[in-house]
Amino acid sequence: MASVNELIRNYSKAVQEGYAAVFAGAGLSRSSGYVDWKSLLKPLAQEIGLNIDKENDLVAVAQYYRNERGNRAAINQAIMEAFTNETKENENINILTRLAIDTYWTTNYDQLLENGLRGNNRKVEVKVDKDQLAVTLHDRDAVLYKMHGDVERPADAVITKDDYERYDIKRPLFRTALQGDLISKTFLFIGFSFEDPNLDYILSRIHTLLNENERDHYCFFKRVQKEKGESDEDFAYRKIKQDLREKDLKRYGIQAVFVDKYEEITDILKKIENVVYMNNVFISGSAEQFDLPWSKESAEDLAYQLSKTLVNRDYKITSGFGLGIGSSIINGALDEIYTTKYRHINEHLCLRPFPQGIANPAKRKSLFTKYRYEMLTQTGIAIFMFGNKKKDGVIINADGCWEEYEIAKSLGKIIIPLGSTGYIAKEILENIKKNISDFTYLSDYVSDLESVVNPNDLVNIVANIVDSLKQN
Repeated sequence: MASVNELIRNYSKAVQEGYAAVFAGAGLSRSSGYVDWKSLLKPLAQEIGLNIDKENDLVAVAQYYRNERGNRAAINQAIMEAFTNETKENENINILTRLAIDTYWTTNYDQLLENGLRGNNRKVEVKVDKDQLAVTLHDRDAVLYKMHGDVERPADAVITKDDYERYDIKRPLFRTALQGDLISKTFLFIGFSFEDPNLDYILSRIHTLLNENERDHYCFFKRVQKEKGESDEDFAYRKIKQDLREKDLKRYGIQAVFVDKYEEITDILKKIENVVYMNNVFISGSAEQFDLPWSKESAEDLAYQLSKTLVNRDYKITSGFGLGIGSSIINGALDEIYTTKYRHINEHLCLRPFPQGIANPAKRKSLFTKYRYEMLTQTGIAIFMFGNKKKDGVIINADGCWEEYEIAKSLGKIIIPLGSTGYIAKEILENIKKNISDFTYLSDYVSDLESVVNPNDLVNIVANIVDSLKQN
């Protein structure tokens, strides 16, 4: 059994370093309103005189129905009707498809994962049959392997014994692709009951492929709980069976993480997302004017050294090209990337210039707000410096920087204002001082953040804050 903290730590690292994968079962889709295997087959079982609640081998039930009817037309129709209904919001899918995971596997026929990826502005390549494995979609962000078929092609869906027995003939390259991913990636199995007969086929393939050489993967288990009216003996039996199942999964390198309620899974996924994004730092600020003790040169040096130092510590910088300091932020990051990071620019720098040429003020404001929200959603830390602009010939605080602070606060991001640089940064720090209980990570640094004006010293303070957060 793995702890929740172990899962969060190891899987977050896998996402950050690019070797994370997801394997989704029917349970992941249930909160969207879709059925599980048992519910899908229940009316078909009734037609041939079977009680689905008394059956454990659901693959056999599907085969019996196929045998009795002489064809699988009704099975195909059931798949079409079950997985084309309107769906509800699914937070787990939203999180999993927002994360920078490039490999997804599923036994589900529905299209929730690919729709989630597209909804999060990620280009997904969906592979349903063996011919698609031989080609690659240009500029894809993720690949989704639907190893048991798709709702739009129900006649080819894997559901009966015949389908499983012919799997290696009809879909042989899926086995090879899965083998490669299981060797090279860390999987999170989600939505499986691990009593689903569908999964037994998959696990047997994994063990056959990898034998004793599995890497650690993770899955969720809901602890058995005593049901109303259940005897102590029956409850103890179910608990023993779950414990044995959990230990058996270790043969396949799958570490179980136990939860008491399914809602806990969403909380765990959110924590994984927060840890992943903690490596992403958004630097907010603009400067039309520099007031003593700051000069243009010292402000640019601060921006340069800050981004350079953070990249050196393996953080990824996001910049919106803030007036007066944006170029220095980018230059500092690039210099460090080209010196020590093998020129891997995309891993350490994200450039998000704001759209230009929008004449309509209301449309511009709405678009910029949406743009800021998207930027900050994908970061864990927001650093604020300076924050002024010229309007009608007068220097004022930059309201865009304040909006970025409000968005970051609403999203629960780590906020670090360099108050000594003045303007919006100073105003943010004053606001935080009034609510310091919400920003305890800054308690020991508030005085320095509002007084230190040496660029190197200020950068060291920020580095100490972010490093201490990472350790926690």
